[in-house]
Amino acid sequence: MNGNMIYSNQGACSKRPKEDEIFQEIQKHTTPLSVEDSDTVSSDIFEQSRSLDIEFMYLDLSVCTWCQSTESNLEEAIAEVALVLKATGVNVNVKKIHIQSEEQARELGFISSPTIRINGQDIQLDVKESLCDSCGDLCGDNVDCRIWTYQGKEYTAPPKGMIIDAILREVYGGSKKSVETSTPSREVPENLRRFFAAKSKKEENEIVKVVDSCCSPSSNDPGCT
Repeated sequence: MNGNMIYSNQGACSKRPKEDEIFQEIQKHTTPLSVEDSDTVSSDIFEQSRSLDIEFMYLDLSVCTWCQSTESNLEEAIAEVALVLKATGVNVNVKKIHIQSEEQARELGFISSPTIRINGQDIQLDVKESLCDSCGDLCGDNVDCRIWTYQGKEYTAPPKGMIIDAILREVYGGSKKSVETSTPSREVPENLRRFFAAKSKKEENEIVKVVDSCCSPSSNDPGCT
């Protein structure tokens, strides 16, 4: 990857943030309101800032170590900030979506695996990918999965610190800026099209092998003539 080392999820993702560090991060993104200002805050904006919808979209959790590590780091990151968010009245809703077809990927604007969105926004806008052996074994072809860039380093799974930063930015900074509604791309990248096509072909071949094995001359299956 252009001479940059890609760090695996094991061992060197990020330091576990301490509670005081989390509160310091909250203060960085929070501007105290005067009494006059607080009276002018609309209830709509307040209600919107109290809900955090997180979507985790992936191609596979059975064999793909990159997707598995991303799921694990996401759960741990949410656990790290859960008490803080609960204390400030923020409800966190997590939705895990297994992308199983090209049509589903197109419908959801899914362009790289895995993906984490917070209130509809990808936590990493630019898409970098590298060869994923796990997904390659799954479908029988060369497939790339997502590379995550955080603090100048590249990882095969988003570090907890990266996810926590994204959560805090959205909760304590998102309501201060104008809400931009972005339409997810409906064009499915060639990498994903290749994955679904190869996976479908591999599954068909496995079915044919089973049928051939059942109906071989030595199978003694009365249904095969």
